[in-house]
Amino acid sequence: MESEIQNVPSSYYAIDVATKEMGFTMPSDILTCSLLKTLAGSKPNGKFLELGTGTGLSTAWILDGINEKSSLISIDNDPKLLEIAQKHLGNDTRLSLECVDGEVWVNQNLGQKFDYIFADTWHGKYLMLDEVLEMLNIGGLYIIDDMLPQENWPEGHAEKALKLEKYLEKRSDLKLTKLNWATGIMIAVKV
Repeated sequence: MESEIQNVPSSYYAIDVATKEMGFTMPSDILTCSLLKTLAGSKPNGKFLELGTGTGLSTAWILDGINEKSSLISIDNDPKLLEIAQKHLGNDTRLSLECVDGEVWVNQNLGQKFDYIFADTWHGKYLMLDEVLEMLNIGGLYIIDDMLPQENWPEGHAEKALKLEKYLEKRSDLKLTKLNWATGIMIAVKV
């Protein structure tokens, strides 16, 4: 299936090499990245938020999916990871890379609204979920991955993932789809 993925962003390969060279063990899955790009295309002129830039693998795909009038804020608290993203994606004027703790960023930006939020870190997923979901516009997409068991999960993480899944299922302000595909993806639309 991975070999069938087409229209890979040109920056993706260089970021992937740099990611492997630095030994980063939690990169975004290419199937997830492809889906992120497709979903990004559904929000023309949108405001996008990525919580957990990492090295910028998924960032490259989101950027490849958005149009010229859209904007993407991507945050991470690790300057070494962000250095890779900055090197390969920093010239894109639609992108704002921010090196900041997730809790600090969310608390400082509670009034902002987004059309698309990809939460790929603890903040916005396991921490401060309600605050981040409040930042989502009506009709906005909330996307999380790594919901299927992963080899790098610490003990007890499976229970956290299940608790998160059950919580999202019970929210009346979200329409939710769970995909048993890639690393396990959940997509919600705010209603």
